[in-house]
Amino acid sequence: MKAEFKHVGLLGRREHPGVAQIVADLLELLDERGIEATLEDRLATLSHFEKRATKSRDAIGKTVDLAIVIGGDGSLLSAARTLVKHDTPVVGINRGRLGFLTDVSPDELYKQVAAILEGDFSTDSRFLLEVQVKRGDEVVGEAHALNDVVVNSGTSAQMVEFELAIDGEFVYRLNADGLILASPTGSTAYSLSAGGPIIYPTLDAVVLVPMFPHSLTSRPIVVQGDSEIRIDVVSRSNIHPPVTCDGQVSITALPGDSIFVRKKTGRLTLLHPPGYSFYASCRDKLRWSDALVK
Repeated sequence: MKAEFKHVGLLGRREHPGVAQIVADLLELLDERGIEATLEDRLATLSHFEKRATKSRDAIGKTVDLAIVIGGDGSLLSAARTLVKHDTPVVGINRGRLGFLTDVSPDELYKQVAAILEGDFSTDSRFLLEVQVKRGDEVVGEAHALNDVVVNSGTSAQMVEFELAIDGEFVYRLNADGLILASPTGSTAYSLSAGGPIIYPTLDAVVLVPMFPHSLTSRPIVVQGDSEIRIDVVSRSNIHPPVTCDGQVSITALPGDSIFVRKKTGRLTLLHPPGYSFYASCRDKLRWSDALVK
């Protein structure tokens, strides 16, 4: 895929180690190519970037051709929920741990980002989930997530009772610590640690994973991506379960509330450097085939 990037935004968390050097290297790379660069305002507080153009995250999404996010997957998740509104393509530079989404290595930053700027990249389109919490007919909270929506008891060693329906059809009533609803992007995150399957990123599907269910026969379910998922918190429950999006945005539900989760309109476009492979990423991040290494 060919693209011409004239204006690039740099986003991220200044607290990550090594961010200042990466920003400096990226600015040098962009300046060499005559590409306009804008820093997210929080990055501009790093000592020697004050004179650079700065904008808020939302303003950057409106104006740039490409956003480069520096940090871990959490940084990209946070930025993605804003950037998806503007259809801004995103590249992630990994300064975190696993880095399933931030797949440009700092050690190969110049080579990989230069290739992307020259049009040598692959694209990956990811859908997000949107959630509404309703109290009767009133919407009391809404948000969206790239990875997952998690409904849980909010307290350790306590279960929440809820009813699950998919596309209007009753599925089950369950006592559990909670329920994870993950997109394919989120299938390698919290869902995976709870025993859910890995879903190839481009599949149109959502996985539902019970968290420590009371019934041992309660297993993960994979449903069509366009499904409307409804979770009713049983009225007699004394739990006020938080509904968390990507582990970063939380809405408190009450007994009797209904939680609706569906695919969000609009998709996030990720750009990957040359040679990117989802399976290679799994081998690296999840340490597959380690036993074969001598």
